[in-house]
Amino acid sequence: MDERYRDQLTAREIEVLRLIAGGLTNREIADRLGISPRTIDAHLRSIYGKIGVSCRSAATLYAFDQGLV
Repeated sequence: MDERYRDQLTAREIEVLRLIAGGLTNREIADRLGISPRTIDAHLRSIYGKIGVSCRSAATLYAFDQGLV
């Protein structure tokens, strides 16, 4: 996981990452944010690429390590 990419996350991506780390499903996040689950999938792909992880649990760990949660 690469901390230097935190600055490259958009405000929306940080919001999605926080909700992921909070244990919400893609559907729950989509409902909460008023967007489609496919958009959440797109955000997750972007987040994973930017922070250098490949799964939800690693993204959650990153969020905690970076003090986002």
